[in-house]
Amino acid sequence: MLYGADYNPDQWPEEVWDDDVARMREAGVTTVSLGIFAWSRLQPGPDEWDFGWLDRVIDLLHAGGIGVNLATATASPPPWVTVRHPDVLAADENGAPYWHGSRQHHSPSSPTYRRLAAELVRRIAERYAHHPAVVMWHVDNELGCHLPVEYGDSARDAFRAWLRERYGTVAALDAAWGADFWSQRYGSFDEVFPPRKAPYSRNPAQVLDYRRFMSDTWLSLFRMQADIIRAAGATQPISTNMMGPFPHADYASWAPHIDVITDDCYPDPSSPTRVRDIAFQRDLVRSLKRGTPWLLMEQATDAVNWRPTNPSKRDGQLAAETAQAIGRGADGVFFFQWRQSRAGSEKFHSAMLPHAGTRTRTWESVVELGSALAALPELPAPSDSPVALVFDWENWWAVEGADHPGTVDYLGVVRAWYGALHRRGVMVDVVRPEDVDGRYRLAIAPFLYLMRDPGVAALRAFAAEGGVLAAGPFTDVVDESDRFRDGGFLTQLGPILGVAFEDFRPLLPPTLGDAAARAGAASVAAASPAEEAAVAFGSAEFAGTFFAEALFADDAAVLATFASGPSAGRPAITRRAHGSGSAWYLATQPDERGLDLVVARLLAESGAESVLGIAPPPGVELAQRGDLVTIINHGEGEARIPELGLALGPQEHAYVRQDGAA
Repeated sequence: MLYGADYNPDQWPEEVWDDDVARMREAGVTTVSLGIFAWSRLQPGPDEWDFGWLDRVIDLLHAGGIGVNLATATASPPPWVTVRHPDVLAADENGAPYWHGSRQHHSPSSPTYRRLAAELVRRIAERYAHHPAVVMWHVDNELGCHLPVEYGDSARDAFRAWLRERYGTVAALDAAWGADFWSQRYGSFDEVFPPRKAPYSRNPAQVLDYRRFMSDTWLSLFRMQADIIRAAGATQPISTNMMGPFPHADYASWAPHIDVITDDCYPDPSSPTRVRDIAFQRDLVRSLKRGTPWLLMEQATDAVNWRPTNPSKRDGQLAAETAQAIGRGADGVFFFQWRQSRAGSEKFHSAMLPHAGTRTRTWESVVELGSALAALPELPAPSDSPVALVFDWENWWAVEGADHPGTVDYLGVVRAWYGALHRRGVMVDVVRPEDVDGRYRLAIAPFLYLMRDPGVAALRAFAAEGGVLAAGPFTDVVDESDRFRDGGFLTQLGPILGVAFEDFRPLLPPTLGDAAARAGAASVAAASPAEEAAVAFGSAEFAGTFFAEALFADDAAVLATFASGPSAGRPAITRRAHGSGSAWYLATQPDERGLDLVVARLLAESGAESVLGIAPPPGVELAQRGDLVTIINHGEGEARIPELGLALGPQEHAYVRQDGAA
């Protein structure tokens, strides 16, 4: 297990560096991420370079037996860069520039920024590629985190080049974007601009392509720096820290280009869905490279600084969250940061070594955790899960677009399905539709509005070849260009589902929040009460939300019907048999009770089992990697697992082997 933190010695006098290393050894630190925001120290001016301080720090860490995850320092250009080169600055949708004074104020498309960043990376890589302390490379930092989309002239030029590469001709672009609508036909690529401020709705296909372009742009910045590092002779793994279900970057398309997945995770300690949401994020990043361990690159030892109120973690919560990461595939646990800052925006953010020193709960927890991690045996690689939960970034961008029948909280819906599986102790891979294959028994694809051809083929094959597929609602509506296909809706999956579509019949959603804001409907979100449609499912009843679609069950059995709402008396859940497999369609999104009922049926039919076949008591989480099972009690009282003879106190955890041995 790797254990450590971001280390920012450039923010401290050299007199404390020796003490830092001594304290790191006391805490059990094995590795630190170094130099993430050090550009202004490494290059104080256009023709000035200072690596002496970094040489001393790296040598000092190496002498102390601490490895270095060396950063490229490109995440925040210093003021001299933007003063001399204003074309580096990013712009908002009005074309107004963002200024320096914070971080990530640069345009990733700017040729000047890329030239300066490339020179910085080249000098760092050539100097340290063969240093024995360097065990890994940290490219940039949280790419796109604070400024994921920008609309300046550099982005304009790069977007045009991206479109030429994607479409080849303007005619192909016009066809994909439906440019005949509102007289938007283009005569050349030079007439295309980013989707800047407009008087009314912007072309949804253009907006979708721009989100693809921005995700690809951030990835290309990573690849540029990784190529420079490799050209310098470096052989260590190269990564960049992701942010779980970050809505602006298609991490599934990034993963093949990254040696090891690393993730930053800062759950809200006061959130009632905190445990579920963290577990979902762990499984999402683990699934980006199935079968391969990942690293938790940032978490907080205690409180953060950037929420309106920043509560502390409860006693034992840090160890429980760390165990959750290990159980779901992490081979390293890091924090932001090593020593708490004394100035700047993040000075109230907790750290491994707090301002209050070593007579603190935080320091005791850090040392105890380091000792516990050092005592762990070699861990098995993550194993495949029996259930695939389909989550697709391009669909996320499209399904939450404007001008739809209703507003969809895609991430919230996916997490709700995940929660029903998580409560039952079932391991889940979170994957794109094209990654669903025979290793799974059950695949769930909620709100898969946009479907690419490879995903269609994979889901069809999965159901036809013996898997249990559950889809819907608002699924199979548009192609990859956000265009309706000939023949209406459910044209790709309808035959295998055995249903035909008549109408969406939207309901006022239970929550809108961020999804509504992204779709331009924030004012509606604040004022609209939820609307539900009752669903009769055998002898039980639950509430359907978001949609109550009108369907024809042409070649499928009706398992549930709408008992009220706009589609009363019509099918709500259908099932079509396919040999040993089946394909289910849900014309509505079940509430929590409904999800529990539906998931129970799907698991029973597919044969997908919980970890160790145990039904965990409330508040207890089960996770499995290889033959290692992690059991965590996130509850407030003692939890007993009689199948294993275990009793865990609040926030306690245990590791057992699959045969039940401790």
